[in-house]
Amino acid sequence: MSGSDVRGLLPPFLLLLICERPGHGYDLIERLARLGASDAEPGQVYRALRSLERAGHLASSWVASEAGPARRRYELTTGGMAELQAWMRRLIEVRQLLETCLARWTRVSQEAGGHGLPDVREETGWEEASWARR
Repeated sequence: MSGSDVRGLLPPFLLLLICERPGHGYDLIERLARLGASDAEPGQVYRALRSLERAGHLASSWVASEAGPARRRYELTTGGMAELQAWMRRLIEVRQLLETCLARWTRVSQEAGGHGLPDVREETGWEEASWARR
């Protein structure tokens, strides 16, 4: 996913990662990459962390580091757990919508001879209305 695609999903991703294990910014950026959000820009991540903290979903404290300066460590609050649960409910709804959309795309593209619709319409002269009514 591109960084712009990930931006709107940073709050639930970060809440989930912090729920699994509290961490500092750079650690969370690395964990986001392992989650599949490798294009998340550090500035976006830090802005999302600050926003979540201002909203009361995260608490942070400075923790000394053996390898350098102290780092801000983020932990989930009770409100953060409630927000994470709300996000997961919304994401389940989005997943169901995406599954429906993808199933319809599979059906339509198979009906079009196994090709994607844009190519099929160009090759066969399909009218948009002929496939949009389905």
